[in-house]
Amino acid sequence: MRLPEQIKRLGLVVGVLVAAVLVGRFAVIPRSLVATELHQATTVAREIAKPMKFAGTAACQDCHDDVSIKKAKGYHKNLSCEGCHGPAAKHAEDPSSGKPAAPRDRKSCPVCHIYDASRPTGFPQINPTSHNPLKPCITCHNPHDPVPPKVPQECSACHGQIERTKAVSSHALLACTTCHKVPPLHKTAPRSALPSKPETREFCGACHGKGAPQKDAPKVDVSAHGGRFQCWQCHYPHLPEGRG
Repeated sequence: MRLPEQIKRLGLVVGVLVAAVLVGRFAVIPRSLVATELHQATTVAREIAKPMKFAGTAACQDCHDDVSIKKAKGYHKNLSCEGCHGPAAKHAEDPSSGKPAAPRDRKSCPVCHIYDASRPTGFPQINPTSHNPLKPCITCHNPHDPVPPKVPQECSACHGQIERTKAVSSHALLACTTCHKVPPLHKTAPRSALPSKPETREFCGACHGKGAPQKDAPKVDVSAHGGRFQCWQCHYPHLPEGRG
């Protein structure tokens, strides 16, 4: 069976295109444009040729061992020294050439600690406008061991997102300790001692069950409402008007 003339022409065109690509790939295009190992080698050489700006944390520790020991035990232990002080290669080579910059205003610390809803629960967050206004952060906090001078008395110091949600809910006037038992250790080592959470339907029923003494709280039949599910599986406690 003879192939139609159109198929022959299409095959010829495809063949020419494939041949052109192969010739261009292996005969026309210089190897320097397609060789991965050559690109890697030239990139490494280019970066090595640049002047060194950062000394690295290990170089800082050689001279500032007292600060390093304090920092290694604090909340900033995983931060690089030059993350706050800037490039310090020259200072490491010749300490008399000048000291690295030290953040002494209110602009640096809020980069990490200003309130941001995307940050993880428990991360210390502040509103710079109301939190010790106009004072440099280092007035109260040692950056190498940033423990607050006084243990925070309000949960909002670390749980800013929850506090802002709760503030616009019908639970706004409830203290956090109404529903959570907070071990004293939680204030200084929050991950080591977690607050308790209500574990039964009867807990919410103390306010919301039929016959509960709170007059303004919505009432339900705890034995039937929601079936076998916990209350928080449908109602977010910090904004109970919302449904899950």
